[in-house]
Amino acid sequence: MSVSAPLTFWPPGNLTRVPYHLYQAPAVLDAEQKQVFEGATWNYLCLEAELPAPGDYRTTFLGRMPVVVARDSDGEIYAFENRCSHRGALIVLDDGGSARDFQCVYHAWRYDRQGNLKGIAFQNGVNGEGGMDPAFCMKDHGPRKLRTSVFCGLVFGSLSDDVPDLEDYLGPDIARGISRVLHKPVQILGRFKQTLPNNWKLYVENVRDTYHASLLHVFFTTFKLNRLSQRGGVVVSDCGGNHISFSAIDPAAEQGDHYKAEELRSEKDDFSLQDVTLLKGMDEFGDGVTLQILSVFPGFVLAQIQNTLAVRQVLPEGVESTALNWVYLGFEDDTPELRTMRHKQSNLIGAAGFVSMEDGAVGGFVQRGISSASEQQAIVEMGGDAVHSQASRTTEASVRGFWKAYRFHMEGAA
Repeated sequence: MSVSAPLTFWPPGNLTRVPYHLYQAPAVLDAEQKQVFEGATWNYLCLEAELPAPGDYRTTFLGRMPVVVARDSDGEIYAFENRCSHRGALIVLDDGGSARDFQCVYHAWRYDRQGNLKGIAFQNGVNGEGGMDPAFCMKDHGPRKLRTSVFCGLVFGSLSDDVPDLEDYLGPDIARGISRVLHKPVQILGRFKQTLPNNWKLYVENVRDTYHASLLHVFFTTFKLNRLSQRGGVVVSDCGGNHISFSAIDPAAEQGDHYKAEELRSEKDDFSLQDVTLLKGMDEFGDGVTLQILSVFPGFVLAQIQNTLAVRQVLPEGVESTALNWVYLGFEDDTPELRTMRHKQSNLIGAAGFVSMEDGAVGGFVQRGISSASEQQAIVEMGGDAVHSQASRTTEASVRGFWKAYRFHMEGAA
């Protein structure tokens, strides 16, 4: 649906009411590309493990902007816009591989692995006729280049000269949360893309919404993998944009009958598993935490559910379309037992996962529900109106944190 709502934002200080037109207006999506994705933010691009040797490259996105990430012969990682400076065609068409350089298929303009224009087919013409003006300077013409930074094997990129260093952008709590999981060399176990029928911000909100997890996801509640009565908490960075939600399976915490009293689906139906070994896990990080969901503004997610490890990249494709790119991970030194456990538990996540299946649908439910409500607002008031870390997960503090960061980056667009 196209909505012609003006590009306006809600009054300062009020983070508990979110205008629905922010999920609907094309002008908002265009402004987000400039102010958020191309602004003073760090965007996840790929894994360093995907670029093990000089010449290796991956194609990815910064918001809607196509990007090439490559490791050059100096061992450094570079990123640049995947757009030929001649007529705007994609320079690289595939997902990744290894290359000496890159040549646009349209008119054969050639670029090195740092994104510098290095060659133009028939630059001097043919038989003394045609060609480029002798004054044309190749070094002045090329795709936009990104700053890159690597933390715990995660490659981030930014077009901004004003963005803080990556570790400062993450903050100490989020940096610890990442290094807790990605503390040794990883191995890629699989990848896929999921297309969601909703605005990208609805999925990002859902990732940060700790309150929904054991309500929407019947599997979590039924098998007591994640309940709000268990030990856990929410960490929100000072800027609001980055968060961690964590919990631990804790049978002793199940005193009282909170979920039966609420008459939830999981308490009404007799759900069971034929293969209960799916629930078997091991405490590989030594802290008892069985679930950690971590996000970095604007669209990066690192998830540990039991022994399943995955990164997700959230990208806007349109006002009502979002690309969700998943990469499943293990460690290079996994034992056969642990690797089998990871493979089996991978059934928990993904488009048809026992846990995350509902996440792929509920954003579409919201997008459809608000189709004629562009002047109305969502209520984000669970746990009050504050944006801070807390021990309770019955809160929307980290959702409000997202909107705090969003408003900070978008304020110049109003």
